[in-house]
Amino acid sequence: MIALLLIIISFQGAQLIGMASGTDTFVDKNSKLYQDYDHLYLNLFGTESIVVMVEGSDVTDPELLKALDRAYLSIQKIPGVVEVTSPSTVIKEVNYQMTGRSIIPDDPETIDGIITSAMPSALMPDDTHAIMSVVMEGTTSDATQEDILRETESSIELANFPADYNIIVTGDPAFMIAMNDEMTTSMGMLLSLSVLLMIIVLYLVFKHVRWRLLPLPIVLVGIIFTFGAMGFLDIPMSMVSMSAFPVLIGLGIDYAIQFHNRIEEELARGVSDEEAVIDTIKHTGPAVLIALIITALGFFSLFTSTVPMIQDFGKLLMIGIAMCFLSSLFLGVTVLYGFDKISKLNIPGRLGLKKKSAHHETHIIIDEEHEADFLEKALKGISTFSMRNAFLVLFIAGSLCVGGLYADNLVGIQTDTQTFVPQDMPSLLELKHMGNILGGDDQLNLIIKSGDNADPELLKWIDEFSEHEVDGRSHIQGSSSIVDVVKAANSGEIPDSSEKIQDIYDQLSDRERDAYLEGSTIILLNLNIGNAMTDIGLEGIESLSNIVEEDIYWMTPPPGVHITMTGNSMVYVAVISALTSGRVFMTMLGIVLVFAGLLVIYRDILKALTPVLTMVMVVGWSGGFMYYTGMEYTPMTATLGALILGVGSEYAILMMERYFEERDKGADPEEAMQEASVKIGKAIVTSGLTTVFGFSALIASPFSITSNFGVITVMDVVLALLATFVIFPPIIVTLDKFREKRRHLHQSHNKSGSGGSNILKSIQEAITQ
Repeated sequence: MIALLLIIISFQGAQLIGMASGTDTFVDKNSKLYQDYDHLYLNLFGTESIVVMVEGSDVTDPELLKALDRAYLSIQKIPGVVEVTSPSTVIKEVNYQMTGRSIIPDDPETIDGIITSAMPSALMPDDTHAIMSVVMEGTTSDATQEDILRETESSIELANFPADYNIIVTGDPAFMIAMNDEMTTSMGMLLSLSVLLMIIVLYLVFKHVRWRLLPLPIVLVGIIFTFGAMGFLDIPMSMVSMSAFPVLIGLGIDYAIQFHNRIEEELARGVSDEEAVIDTIKHTGPAVLIALIITALGFFSLFTSTVPMIQDFGKLLMIGIAMCFLSSLFLGVTVLYGFDKISKLNIPGRLGLKKKSAHHETHIIIDEEHEADFLEKALKGISTFSMRNAFLVLFIAGSLCVGGLYADNLVGIQTDTQTFVPQDMPSLLELKHMGNILGGDDQLNLIIKSGDNADPELLKWIDEFSEHEVDGRSHIQGSSSIVDVVKAANSGEIPDSSEKIQDIYDQLSDRERDAYLEGSTIILLNLNIGNAMTDIGLEGIESLSNIVEEDIYWMTPPPGVHITMTGNSMVYVAVISALTSGRVFMTMLGIVLVFAGLLVIYRDILKALTPVLTMVMVVGWSGGFMYYTGMEYTPMTATLGALILGVGSEYAILMMERYFEERDKGADPEEAMQEASVKIGKAIVTSGLTTVFGFSALIASPFSITSNFGVITVMDVVLALLATFVIFPPIIVTLDKFREKRRHLHQSHNKSGSGGSNILKSIQEAITQ
């Protein structure tokens, strides 16, 4: 009943989940970089534009221009639209000056004359393309942008364009909205595929228990709880966070499997249902809880990333594993207890089992000893081989780890954010097509603060600096500032007095003035860098911005002038630092946290060190795998170190718990390891394969950033399983034997020391007598 109530509450919380795909998913809003971008650029000068591009044989046709004008008149009335620029408005204005009539002329020759003399190339780059721009405030909310986009599309449909023309509604807002829709669709597909794969692997591998598919609905309840928490805690859905749910299904089902496997094992021993539950919670509960804590510590290092969507990814993973654990512990064990009770009421006996008389409490008696199957024999053989050849196994594994850690430094970084999304997405193709027609619109935005933005010396410096950058830097294709407007109003010259410049400012329209000026102290200078995001990537933009800063240093502006470089491109540059230095620190911190957590929990250096050493091997192997397969780091794959530690250490901890349980029963190290490999090994393999299958769903994602992450994480989980059965046994047995030897030597030393003291005491007494 409690679980049902929480499910209902979670569905309410899930309604509050928002989508996030903008700049603030890459850069922390509290950082100075983002503050400069948000306060100095976006709030003062920033705009967003929906672009309506018309393609056809002749865009100077009067009927087409009249349709474009009908669309213009409708779109400019949409709430939230600041300005609409269209070729039709230019033609109407010039025609009004010529004839006194603000209409589209019917004469093609008149239209051609107006286009030749007055039409900006940005609105009509050639005779086959016409551009209309729908401008919004840069701070317009996502919901409002989507409303404006839908209203624009409706206006285009109602404008009755000629049939032989192609109308494309594109631009960054249209692309972001389409990407959010694609993420929502992709999320449903990934979850469905993950569930299907889980059903397959549970059916095939978990067949040694009853109700083999039960762990899946149990973990799905935990996922529902996670969705609810995500909404109530205001964690948005992004390209990265949407990948958390297949990951959580893969991780969370492990908890359900461990409880399920142990309670069936206890029931097979012949104990009552109540005793089976108590023993399961007593032995498996602490082990799984410790594994969860260590997994969370590994994930905690994700919070050191400066990329907000990676921090959100970490939040989701930590909340999700806690929810899946609680679901498995309370709901899962309760359901298993109830199912077993019901099965005994309805079925007198089970295959291979028999009941005691009806006058006694129902118990399960094993008629014959359990015969090891192929998997159990294989796991026992692997662990035995690795223990007997410990030096060889650890030498090869260590060498591969060291080589992989070195190769990891040579792995490239993918910084073109457009490559993260489906390459066949229509909105992306339309955005690229617009860029090919109009050229790129990436910019470096310089916010210039001074005591007087009408100072002639300041405007002359801006003019000289802009010319120097455009002429001297190949990737800077143009510039725009208030200087261009002032020179156009003053016969191509900058006035020599502040008064004349201020007079020009006063004569400008609000649109012209607000585009470049804020009050009397701030001027905006835009340096156009074309398609730099695609052509030279974020690393190239970072290098170019450094060059511009050096140019500012050498071409010193007038005294009292302060310049801040910002803009969308500069914000994305910050991702490079997060991916290079950030991921290494993230992994190192994860190792330290996992080791410290194990040390606090166990207060035993051996138990703390062994799982960490095992997973460090996997971290090194993973780096080598990425290098030799030619894969690159992205905001998601940069989290792999933390994920390996979080996921892989769980397997090693569960194996270690069972190893010491067998040691406490009196088994020697080799026997304890063999027993642990057989008894809990099958459950670890099952949970590992379910994790692999859960992560495999990510490979099917249309987002390359997610599918690449899926490929690497699947390989890493496989490596973690391999390390658990091949590397962990020789490490723990070797260290345990070494500690036992030290302990025996210490005890022998104490005994010999005690004997020597007794002899000395006897001699002293004899002398005294």
